[in-house]
Amino acid sequence: MDFSSDNRMGVNPQILDALHAANQGPAAAYGHDDLTHSLDQVVGDFLGAKVATFPIISGTAANCLPIAAFTPPYGGIVCSENAHILRAECGAPEFFTSGSKMLPAAAQSGRMTAEGLAALLASYPAAATDTTVPKVLSLTQVTECGTVYTLDEIMALTRIAHERGMMVHMDGARFANAVVALGCTPADMSWRAGVDVLSLGTSKNGTICGEVIVFFNPDRAENFRRYIKRAGHMMAKQRFVSAQIVAHLADELWRHNASNANAMARRLHDGLARQEGIAIVHEVEANIVFVAMPEAHVQALQAQGFAFHTVGQDPAGSPVVRFVTSFMTTADDVDHLLGAISQACA
Repeated sequence: MDFSSDNRMGVNPQILDALHAANQGPAAAYGHDDLTHSLDQVVGDFLGAKVATFPIISGTAANCLPIAAFTPPYGGIVCSENAHILRAECGAPEFFTSGSKMLPAAAQSGRMTAEGLAALLASYPAAATDTTVPKVLSLTQVTECGTVYTLDEIMALTRIAHERGMMVHMDGARFANAVVALGCTPADMSWRAGVDVLSLGTSKNGTICGEVIVFFNPDRAENFRRYIKRAGHMMAKQRFVSAQIVAHLADELWRHNASNANAMARRLHDGLARQEGIAIVHEVEANIVFVAMPEAHVQALQAQGFAFHTVGQDPAGSPVVRFVTSFMTTADDVDHLLGAISQACA
């Protein structure tokens, strides 16, 4: 039973149906097909804004290419010390920007604070010519710790960044989970909160490989297709990515999937909270649960075929493990895991 990551899950039947429908004959290549042309409207309706969209298959490219569009080689990319772009992109932000500098800010349970951001920016004076120039603030929503920025927290951070003349990027690999967690609209958590460009992920929420880069000011995307082409991410048969995104946003499929993932994480949290010898490490606000447990428990679960990640140790030396739920996770799956943990604790 797999609780290791939501990107290891299968695909919604609706997505497969959309791909089949897109396969009924030829269509224009390199994003000039009808499905891709419809994305500005479809995604714009989802976000409540006029947008410029660019479908892509890789989360790494979806994050790093828009950042590169606004960050010169002498520029800096501010992110949380836990951010995916800092710790799990193999130097891709630096590569695509031809050598910019990552500027990690202190975080609390994965969330950067306004005070921490202000302190970091103060160490890079705007008028100085001998230091890195912070150009982009990147926020990960949901964070790598499974926590969620509130709308007020996002607005406080974007306000500071904009006052410094920076652009704001949001890594939305789990954007749907965060919207569901906050009970807000997609608009509230993006452009209304000060986000300039969004990497909207769907691959962790039921598609095969559908990410979309969203510019909330289309004028800023004037030359962005060239960035995609130069990076080797201009797909010939782009309609098959666009078809997934359109289907994912239709009939609130995105919300249904994310709601199930979040609910199963909450069910897991509630069950773990009643177990002896188990400590919840971070608040459970979306679909990721971090817990500390004895090594014997970890080994017992692995021996029974449960898949999950061990991500470090707590201050007492106990392993910290990460469980991720998805749109495919059932209550029976969670209860089976809880039963195995209870047995290990006995």
